[in-house]
Amino acid sequence: MPRRRRQEEEHENHERWLVSYADFITLLFAFFVVMYSLSSINEGKYRVLSDSLVQAFRNINVQDEGGQQIVLPQISAVSPALPAPAAAPARTPEQEAAEARRQQVAQRMRNMADEIRRVLEPLTRGGQVSVSEGAFGITVEINASVLFAPGDAMLGAPAVSALRAVADVLAGADFPITIEGHTDNTPINTFRFPSNWELSAVRASSVVRLFVDAGVQPERLTAAGYADQRPVAANDTEEGRSRNRRVTIMIESRMGEPAPAAPGRIPRNDPIRSILPPEPATTATP
Repeated sequence: MPRRRRQEEEHENHERWLVSYADFITLLFAFFVVMYSLSSINEGKYRVLSDSLVQAFRNINVQDEGGQQIVLPQISAVSPALPAPAAAPARTPEQEAAEARRQQVAQRMRNMADEIRRVLEPLTRGGQVSVSEGAFGITVEINASVLFAPGDAMLGAPAVSALRAVADVLAGADFPITIEGHTDNTPINTFRFPSNWELSAVRASSVVRLFVDAGVQPERLTAAGYADQRPVAANDTEEGRSRNRRVTIMIESRMGEPAPAAPGRIPRNDPIRSILPPEPATTATP
């Protein structure tokens, strides 16, 4: 009996297109994931990546059930939409008030500097006075030769006139003022000034005393003597030593703090009194 070879029927795979379709969907998913994760990159790098992905999509070979190639729609590279800049947070009323005060103080300082330049214009034109503005206020540097005789701390008549004009500008404000006295490194040894420390301090005090007499509130004033410890030029030449002999008037832009009620006394309404022991009672003596 002849041996029959059992032939198995070959079934055509009608679902082979799913493989190519799944690859296409996977690449499309990866494309949008990359777009989302790189949304903030620069445009040049994004175009390189986008062109590479578009070329990869064009090379995909998708076939239908009959083996015919399916032409995929063309995907054009688009520039990423740049994220809109974050809106600045709205200011609180306190911040608005603080900014308004800051601008008001800055304007007052500018006006004061212009007024000081005006009253000292002859000296600034001659290079004996300089007026500068900075982040911390106004600095007025006056050469000591304009104010004092060599080795002396008594103000001359021209100096008194110039300083009174500056005091008139400062008297109407409420900014703290520091007067600094500076000398060169030439030593001094007299009965009144044993060293440059005493000379620089007394010169600063002389200017402070004139300001007080001209109507500037004493609590706003501070006198300091630095001798030759803060030079602005080398002391090797006479010109450098002349620049170092100076008086500096510093008008600070911050507002001054109120003066204490009395030395060593705590005001009755201060919260710290609640943690201190009560003061001993005093009895009147006849």
